[in-house]
Amino acid sequence: MRTLLLIGLLLALPAHAGGGETYAEGFEYQRIEPPGPLAGEGGGVEVAELFWYGCPHCYRFEPLLEAWLARKPRDVRFVRVAVPLNPHWRVHARAYYAAEMLGVAERTHAALFDAIHKEHRRLNTREALADFYAAHGVDREAFLRAFDSFAVETKVRRAAALAEAWGVHSVPTMVVNGRYRVTGTSAGGFKEMLEVVDYLVARERERLAKSARQAAR
Repeated sequence: MRTLLLIGLLLALPAHAGGGETYAEGFEYQRIEPPGPLAGEGGGVEVAELFWYGCPHCYRFEPLLEAWLARKPRDVRFVRVAVPLNPHWRVHARAYYAAEMLGVAERTHAALFDAIHKEHRRLNTREALADFYAAHGVDREAFLRAFDSFAVETKVRRAAALAEAWGVHSVPTMVVNGRYRVTGTSAGGFKEMLEVVDYLVARERERLAKSARQAAR
């Protein structure tokens, strides 16, 4: 009887109880069915972050994400997705993809977050954003041309399509290889979200290796 009781208690514990590194589908993460498209191209395991510059949660998550990026495995390919879940978010999505087109997205990313959330600047128009990037050494007219370009509009539409395919309804959200979706709410916090991402990366790495071995037979 005591043995059966102990087994019952162990089965009732969460999958990651006791300091382990396994998590439960439907709790800490959600499976995407069918698996969605990837945000970028290349090998390895893709980890995508969906964000919005106006999101205070994304801003608070950013330092943790930067620390994770500094230690991520070399086979992990990270992609930022500036997603327009709301029509008002499109202006910031266009700004990010314009900056990406001009090759300045990474060096201006944190600065734009700070300007909005730390300095409380109202950078929610095309012109205000052009002024911001100009102050950070970007040619203002070049930024406006990129902002208005069809290529940037295409990227914004693709970001929206990815969010729909992945079932994303809030930010920040992390998506691993188009197969798994993780949020701070599901994981129990932003630090925990990255721990779940690490677990899912290892799981995907194992799946890909197994598929490669089977294909080689």
